[in-house]
Amino acid sequence: MRSYSGSAKQVPATWLQRILNDNSEPPRLYAWTLANLPPSPPPPNGTQNQHADASSSLGVNSEFRKDAEQQQQQHRIYILGIGNMGRLYASLLAKTTTTNPRPPPITLVVHRRELLEHWRARPGIELARDGTAEWNADFDIEWWTDAKPAHGPVREPGGAGESEGGSGGSIKNLIVSTKAADALPQVDRLRRYLGGESTVAFTQNGMCKLWPPLGAAYAEKRFLAGGVPRWLVCVTTHGVTSSGAFRSVLASPANVLVGSVEAATPASDRGGDFLAEAIVAAPGLAATRVSTRELWVAQLEKLVVNSVINPLTAVLRCRNGELFTERDGDWLPDVIDLLVEEASGTLRALVGHSSSEGVLLGEGDKDEGSTQRLQAVREELLQRFSFPRLRAMLYGVGAKVAENTSSMLQDVRAGKKTEIEDFNGWLVETAALVGHDGGLPAHEKLMALVIDGKLSVTDFWRLLELSEGCLTFPPAIVYFPHV
Repeated sequence: MRSYSGSAKQVPATWLQRILNDNSEPPRLYAWTLANLPPSPPPPNGTQNQHADASSSLGVNSEFRKDAEQQQQQHRIYILGIGNMGRLYASLLAKTTTTNPRPPPITLVVHRRELLEHWRARPGIELARDGTAEWNADFDIEWWTDAKPAHGPVREPGGAGESEGGSGGSIKNLIVSTKAADALPQVDRLRRYLGGESTVAFTQNGMCKLWPPLGAAYAEKRFLAGGVPRWLVCVTTHGVTSSGAFRSVLASPANVLVGSVEAATPASDRGGDFLAEAIVAAPGLAATRVSTRELWVAQLEKLVVNSVINPLTAVLRCRNGELFTERDGDWLPDVIDLLVEEASGTLRALVGHSSSEGVLLGEGDKDEGSTQRLQAVREELLQRFSFPRLRAMLYGVGAKVAENTSSMLQDVRAGKKTEIEDFNGWLVETAALVGHDGGLPAHEKLMALVIDGKLSVTDFWRLLELSEGCLTFPPAIVYFPHV
């Protein structure tokens, strides 16, 4: 595991270097459905599962769907990763309203066979909001694996039969709602089934790894010319918590910003708007299309929020709002300021770096006046990413999500790997990439605490032992003993 406890600069874009060094062929995968599971034993005492009738027709393409399957495949949305974000998107994309009378067909893609078996026993996704739970089982479900099924039809992702070879582009619309660290590895694993007619949307916290300039290097390595999928990013501010397998609570409704990581040009307009339009039309998702630059800025701002609230709540074991509660002699605001100040310096350096020019200006906006426009955009963003502006934004978000439990604290309590390397780690690597002097010692030390699992208050004080004039505080108060 990479160490963040030292002060040495980290090598930027290690994920890309691993891919550039990998010349292996993409794997052949198999799309298991309920039909590929061995027959389940009858329920005890002759009882009938209340969802048995539903499970017999869901997960396996229903008869009324088979005739139109070829046409539906163009509009079918695959959702890879059925955690909180996956459940949110699936539930709202499938919701039928007067403005959305015919939702697109949706296939849920789980990562374990046990989840496929769980669905057979109790099919459906539950999304609760304001004390009311809505349950929906109108989904197909698949498990994509390199293990060939011994029972039932043998098909590959995207609906292709094994003999058809899984031609590139068989998956037309894919929403990747895994954890941030898994998102690109999962897409890379699926590249046999993706192509120029595919659209892939990422919903993760953290920064999408496919922003320029690294996205172009990845695409050139993994896809033929003209065969690169269209990459979308969904900056999602809804707060969602888990209440069990296929069950979530929409704790704090908010909104979604969706757009492309590619600058808009006629050449890049390949008719890939269906997925973005479906997301915008989803009832309750409150999604809006934005430009590439607006999307980039929004994702960076959310990253600042995540890099402060998530790890601090994970270390201190507290709800979000307790970070911002005023107390006499409190040292926590100074720690927050230190983290925001480091993030601000990194983002401002990124704005001035040559790698950002394509996002800031856009491919279709390069003419005689482009230099002046680029300078104006940079000046605007330098102000937007200033310490006072980012601090005010953070405290505003903190007030809105005060009662929520951060995703990182949920992961820590569940014994799962956290996303800190995709939050604070991205800032550390970007600071090295853009030549931000001095590194980010506060973020690096905070990462070391979370990654090493030292989540006690005593260990937290080590974060504050920053030399070179930084603040130190005595371990006099034990915070949040009730959490």
